[in-house]
Amino acid sequence: MGRANDRVEAMLQEYADLIAIRGGEAFKARAYEKAARAVGGHPQDVSTLDAKGLREIPNVGRSVADKILEYLRTGRMTVVDEARASVPAGVRELVAIPGLGPRRAMLLYEELGITSVDQLVEAVHQERLRDLKGFGERTEEKILHGVALLRKAGEGRILISAAMDLAEQLVAELSDVRGCVRCTYAGSLRRMKETIGDIDILVAARRPAPFMDALTALPDTAEIIVRGDKKTSVRTAAGVQVDLRVLPPASWGAGLQYFTGSRAHNIRTRALAVRQGLKLSEYGLFDAETGESVTYGTEEAVYARLGLPWIPPTLREDRGEIAAGLRGELPELVTEEDIRGDLHTHTDLTDGLAPLEEMTAAAAARGYAYYAVTDHAPNLYMQRMTSEKILAQRERVRALDDAHRTMRLLHGTELNIGPDGALDWPDEFLAGFDICVASVHSHFDQSREDLTRRLVRACENPHVGVIGHPTTRRIGRRPPIDADFDEVFKACARAGTALEINAHPERLDLCDEDVLRAKRYGVKFAVNSDAHATTHLPYMRYGVATAQRGWLTADDVINTWPLAKLRRFLGKPGGRTR
Repeated sequence: MGRANDRVEAMLQEYADLIAIRGGEAFKARAYEKAARAVGGHPQDVSTLDAKGLREIPNVGRSVADKILEYLRTGRMTVVDEARASVPAGVRELVAIPGLGPRRAMLLYEELGITSVDQLVEAVHQERLRDLKGFGERTEEKILHGVALLRKAGEGRILISAAMDLAEQLVAELSDVRGCVRCTYAGSLRRMKETIGDIDILVAARRPAPFMDALTALPDTAEIIVRGDKKTSVRTAAGVQVDLRVLPPASWGAGLQYFTGSRAHNIRTRALAVRQGLKLSEYGLFDAETGESVTYGTEEAVYARLGLPWIPPTLREDRGEIAAGLRGELPELVTEEDIRGDLHTHTDLTDGLAPLEEMTAAAAARGYAYYAVTDHAPNLYMQRMTSEKILAQRERVRALDDAHRTMRLLHGTELNIGPDGALDWPDEFLAGFDICVASVHSHFDQSREDLTRRLVRACENPHVGVIGHPTTRRIGRRPPIDADFDEVFKACARAGTALEINAHPERLDLCDEDVLRAKRYGVKFAVNSDAHATTHLPYMRYGVATAQRGWLTADDVINTWPLAKLRRFLGKPGGRTR
């Protein structure tokens, strides 16, 4: 299960890392990184393509295409096997530490003989790294934090996007089994947490055996952990545990509520049931004295019998949702259907993978009313942007806007917030954009005071409409920057600058807890895909789910607003007329 593109992307990225570890040419490592990203973002399954089709993928030439074909044919890449053999396994283990990097990993091996994460932690505590050039106390702190992130990731949790892809395939497979009444995923995935441990699948049926047989017989099932009449657990080839439970149809509502969780939420609902003389379990809601069932087979019926409205799974984290439900004060959460447009996307003019025309066509197919193109500004030097290039793109965007009948195109940019909070272009140049997203892309290890001042200065610029991926985190790979975000939230509310909920599954930045905090200050939000390929546009679902976990309504999210209202918020009240 899972797209071949993802496996090929991982293999090419590993080869790029191995080139860097061995001190190879930087341009070669970068070329394989670009090829990896291009394959991962390509809309077609690469396993269906021949050599010519592969070479049509951006950044994939003849040599890379040959390696992909070899991998698809044999499950291996000879060059990767050779590179692995020339690099000690311990160094490859060190490279996995977020923030360390291949060159530093090799230096630690060559200078100190460090070949494992445990050895590295011991060396940090012994202060042995401080004698190495480029290492110091701050570096040691970052390494220990990176090790903590690595170990947390090693606990078996995967990104929500990977879990969702697998879960939706499993639900589709099991729904086709004869006798299936209902089938869905539950657990932390249904609550849309940013990372997922085990995947919980529920089926309502009268006979469990056919579903247990179907799960254990799937091609991606590598190990059967346990098999029973009510529950079967397997491990996939990728190491993900899947727990399948088959419930009687009459128990569906209570079972779905129970196995969705969270545990803390369920403690509250069970306590509420006890106070009403009831007993709530995965099998149903019963009269505590007679044992008689008092609900039908839906979640809505379970919550209603407890005196509650149906509580959306994204709120079920014991953050006050029970009390709010009892008061009739649950928010009407923002939904993906509320989203009118995407305000942070990229094209192949900078680091995107698809041309402007393809990105806008894919956005129009999603039914958006407006869509912003926000390629990187020049201070992110690797992107080689110039004023001339961005102005030429603006003309292309305007021409396409005239051609689109149902979707308005906005020309914007993603600015780089410099170490002192300065932006890439002067104010008079920024005034020509429909929208400016400003983001931190470097100097992550500044002091807390400097990072805070930097973000506040950017959000106070009158031309900045949105602060992009505010904490800069990459889940499992890079920690959030250490800024005083309460001060940043206050400044955004004061200046009328929105904070982004970046929907890319590796970011989900702001996270749900930060969204809850920022909302208390009166901040507005923009839920954006940060798409670098047409296949990234659907990431919007994960950003919306994060917004829901932060208790946001449609009014809290600026890209649910009509275009005229959005323009007023961005300080562009006139806009273009046709």
